[in-house]
Amino acid sequence: MAVPQVRTSKRMKGHRRSHHALKPPTLVSCSNCQELTLPHQVCAKCGHFKGKEVVQVKNF
Repeated sequence: MAVPQVRTSKRMKGHRRSHHALKPPTLVSCSNCQELTLPHQVCAKCGHFKGKEVVQVKNF
């Protein structure tokens, strides 16, 4: 069974895990309604993508 020869220090664990942090999602504003959406996605509020209506959204 593999057993480490030397204990891994807190500093080295931190260096290894430096890329594990969560990052907030990138948001862009819709060109039609200015609602914040994910990039390269159809706007859920108005149904526009790149200035064109792609999906008709039902209003309740």
